[in-house]
Amino acid sequence: MKPDLVIGVDSSTSATKAIAWDREGRAVASGRSEISISNPAPGHFEQDPAEWWGSTVKALRTVTAKVDPARIAGLAISNQRETFGLFGEDGTALCPGTVWLDERARPQERRFGESFGAGRVHEISGKPLDVIPCLYRMIWFREEEPATFAKAERLADVHGFLAFNLTGRWATSTASADPMGVFDMRARRWSAEILEAARVPQRTMLELEPPGTVIGTISAAAAGATGLREGTPVIAGGGDGQCAGTGAGVLREGHAYINLGTAVVSGTYGRDYRFDPAFRTETAIAEDGYIFETCLRSGTFLVDWMTRELMAPPGASADHLKSLEAEAAAVPVGAGGLVMLPYWQGVMDPHWDSSARGVIAGLSGSTRRGHVYRATLEAIALHQAETSRRMGEVIGREVADYVAIGGGAASDLWMQILADALGKPVGRTSTVEASSLGAAMAAAKGVGWFPTIAEASGAMAGTVVERFEPDPRRAARYGELRALHAELWPALQAWNRKLAAFTERAGD
Repeated sequence: MKPDLVIGVDSSTSATKAIAWDREGRAVASGRSEISISNPAPGHFEQDPAEWWGSTVKALRTVTAKVDPARIAGLAISNQRETFGLFGEDGTALCPGTVWLDERARPQERRFGESFGAGRVHEISGKPLDVIPCLYRMIWFREEEPATFAKAERLADVHGFLAFNLTGRWATSTASADPMGVFDMRARRWSAEILEAARVPQRTMLELEPPGTVIGTISAAAAGATGLREGTPVIAGGGDGQCAGTGAGVLREGHAYINLGTAVVSGTYGRDYRFDPAFRTETAIAEDGYIFETCLRSGTFLVDWMTRELMAPPGASADHLKSLEAEAAAVPVGAGGLVMLPYWQGVMDPHWDSSARGVIAGLSGSTRRGHVYRATLEAIALHQAETSRRMGEVIGREVADYVAIGGGAASDLWMQILADALGKPVGRTSTVEASSLGAAMAAAKGVGWFPTIAEASGAMAGTVVERFEPDPRRAARYGELRALHAELWPALQAWNRKLAAFTERAGD
């Protein structure tokens, strides 16, 4: 039997999904297994690396029970970014893995930015100074748990740990390494300068392979665990955000994806390296080029929080949520003068202020829940419109259109608000699991189906099934509102820092 499928393994924060795809980008079989997360102390978010592997095994076992393993030509991994663990050479975890949500290393982030230079960190790594990259937790372990750090023979991201368990080789994708914050984006290798300054031994870092290249093959042990055939190629994939972009078909300059998930992540492709506070720069799941990525942590998380905590009774039905959308749709642009800053989880680009908090301004006795619901959707859309505007100025071109993925893309109201606020068409795609598909595209190139990942993306990406065009009148109104919205946080930022300092002294 000639192999006719590739698998994209998507190991995300909450679950691992393994999906078998054919050459046309159609999902043939899938498996899923949950991953738990713990919060043992304020700001600490951890996972057991054994669950990264165990959930992958279960997901792959489900797929190989549905399709003949002889049909699998190869697999590639999409991983949750900025999550890593400390391991022995044999793969034994020395402590829990720390998740991208973890905030324990704020003092280390601040001190390293002061000593090394925040601007230099950004220039090398493409990441503005922020607590999320693994770099600062590496320093935290060296300072706070020196005995554990000294024993570590490998500092591995999720991709690298899974690749080791599948093949026996400690290697990861360059597109999984770069979000860790210790990667030289121009040279596409570990940054000796950052590692030396952080006092992290370079010998603990993994070997690097570009997306679409073979890392190794399925070992006998991994074959027994997963049901895959021994010798099946394992191909370098990359971070889930970049994989989602490739899966959504945005490896053409001028197009962008927007993932309306728990966070709202948007990215556009470019060949030349650029860095700016308006975005993070990631390496693309492609042979060359970069993804210029914006990220707002409060996406469907905020919408769900609003409906659950402020607007819906416990156990509200789907009909109740539909009525909220209908009420919001009847409210005009601007939500009756209600403006919101969606910084419930702090703010990344363009302000990079982790102490930021949400703001609702313009409340009056005439405010109804439809106004609040619409203001929530508008806040996210206006923030995206402003960061997209700034990014366009830096990279020298505007995005022509967007492809929306993620759970929030199911909302017609939100899609139309986005199109109007961005002033660009927004398409709803047939691709649901874009990160897995992006990894599968890398696998398709790695097994020789296509000469490049870009060609694999062109052949396998889903189609736009519905397109939301901006209305010129509403777009003009949102242009005015965007400018007002962009003024609000700079006016409040200094005051908010005083409030944050006061809140930290709550026990005084």
